[in-house]
Amino acid sequence: MQKVKPKKALGQHFLTDLSIARRIASTLDDYRGIPVMEVGPGMGVLTQFLIEDGHDVTVAEIDGESVEYLKANYPALDAGGRILDCDFLKTDLAEIYQGGKQFCVIGNYPYNISSQIFFHVLDYKDQVVCCSGMLQREVAERLAAAPGTKARGILSVLLQAWYDVEYLFTVNENVFNPPPKVKSGVIKMVRNGVTDLGCDERLFKTVVKTSFGQRRKTLRNSLRGLFPAGSTMPDTPLMAMRPEQLTVAQFIELTQLITSIRQQQ
Repeated sequence: MQKVKPKKALGQHFLTDLSIARRIASTLDDYRGIPVMEVGPGMGVLTQFLIEDGHDVTVAEIDGESVEYLKANYPALDAGGRILDCDFLKTDLAEIYQGGKQFCVIGNYPYNISSQIFFHVLDYKDQVVCCSGMLQREVAERLAAAPGTKARGILSVLLQAWYDVEYLFTVNENVFNPPPKVKSGVIKMVRNGVTDLGCDERLFKTVVKTSFGQRRKTLRNSLRGLFPAGSTMPDTPLMAMRPEQLTVAQFIELTQLITSIRQQQ
């Protein structure tokens, strides 16, 4: 079967350097025996190494041409029903990995939906023990960004609340077909030991998103709308800070403060 033609509408940039594909696949070396969900396998450049390493692989691919290519070239996956013709963002992963079964996620993620992919992974944080792969470098740096850095944003905080996130290495443009206009970065996220944030998780997400929605403002100004009308703003140094300066623990502290003041009204 002929190779798949990259489709701009799907953000496809096929990795052609097998040594880099091998290196990305090796990020799951510590998770042999745990099922792996690969997102957007394309022509299977990662898939081949994951299978070679003995992983129990299922792939989710939205491109029909790629699905046919995978079926023709990975008949064992096809026979086992492990080639899913689906949109990963709309896929109920708990239905695939039933009973709360743990699994890993990996992929050369399409640049145009990479943030949505990681939000989707967060929805299954109690099952996804490791998530790794390649995405646009600026987004990869954002996911791993430490407090006090300009790259820090909403996903930095929400992911780091539940995962230890590490930026592994940079990939140049010339190892793709077609070459993207930006560099890529490979990250690895490992589930930390947190099972409960110690605050209202939904409000925590709101606090983080509201803070970064007006990131140039201090938290005293950006979060004012989350406090009851007429209430006194808490007297804490946190309110004079900007969102990128805060640790996960400090965002949790803010969430607890807001909850406490709401309960007093």
